[in-house]
Amino acid sequence: MANQKFDRASLSFIKLNERKSKFLVERDMVSLTQKPALFPDPEASLVKKTSDRIRRAIAMSKPVMLAFGAHAIKNGMAPALIALMEEGYLTHIATNGAAIIHDWEIAFHGKTSEDVRENVPLGRFGIWEETGFFINLALAVGAYEGLGYGESVGKMISREGLQLPQPDFLYQEAEKIMRRDPDTASSAIQLAGIIKTFGLIPGSMSIPHPFRKYSVQARAFELGIPFTGHPMIGHDIIYCHPLNNGSAVGQTALRDFLTFAGSIAGLDDGVYMSVGSAVMSPMIFEKSLSMAQNIRLQHGSRIDGHFILVVDLARSEWDWQKAGEPPADNPAYFLRYCKTFSRMGGETHYLSADNRDFLLTLYQLLASNQNP
Repeated sequence: MANQKFDRASLSFIKLNERKSKFLVERDMVSLTQKPALFPDPEASLVKKTSDRIRRAIAMSKPVMLAFGAHAIKNGMAPALIALMEEGYLTHIATNGAAIIHDWEIAFHGKTSEDVRENVPLGRFGIWEETGFFINLALAVGAYEGLGYGESVGKMISREGLQLPQPDFLYQEAEKIMRRDPDTASSAIQLAGIIKTFGLIPGSMSIPHPFRKYSVQARAFELGIPFTGHPMIGHDIIYCHPLNNGSAVGQTALRDFLTFAGSIAGLDDGVYMSVGSAVMSPMIFEKSLSMAQNIRLQHGSRIDGHFILVVDLARSEWDWQKAGEPPADNPAYFLRYCKTFSRMGGETHYLSADNRDFLLTLYQLLASNQNP
């Protein structure tokens, strides 16, 4: 039997307002003044040390980077993340494709997070019209405009809309620049094809986002802080929609990876926090550090003195800082985020904590300059 591609155009999509969502803005967003669980020592001392290193890095104009998984958004931590950016404690945010989707759904719909167990048997999981349509369209426009993955979606939320050029203009532009700028030419052709295929009206497309004040990626776009998206093909529900375009995903995601690597290149004496990201954060970090280190060594120096804090729920009895990497017959060896970061030089620590408690404690500590 010959291999056949799945035809996404045959899917019957459902409006977001027909979905039961588990996260509601009015009920679940976490206030900056909410009291987090108290950390006992030595965990409290580690959070305090992290805040001290952040202050030191900011004073030295060094990067303070935060990578997180989707649960930081689904747990209602947008106010804390936004405050950390606004008050100058973060210079770069990185996340996966799922977090970008949840952040967008909150801004657009005021709700996010569906019941996967319930919806998969019904053929409804991820089959939501607005999510697939608008995020994929934002990426196609962003690819043509030379934006990154997170930046493309953040701009759409912030501006509450997208600008769609005339297809004929895009074809003419592609013909003019295809020899000197084939990537942009390709993006222009792809965007023109999307506009024509889906019968979109060129010009200004208004897309209201009534809850945009809770969007981390929109606020990052407005502040000029890199918010980089690091998706994996097929991992996110936007791949269900026929408007999804591999070229747009690839170009915007690659720009974001290189932007991430650019921040890592200056990480000497800086801070990197990886919160609730078991795969994405360690994987992009190790490749970026290796590339940056390669360039540094060519010039007779190296990246060192960086401080890494890994935060996740799983318990780890292994002392990664003092004992190094455990043997392969120890279960701790398979904690990917600990194993990877323990190999990355600098000073690495692991904290077992709920991301709500950690992010709130960190923000309140930085804001008040007191011990947790």
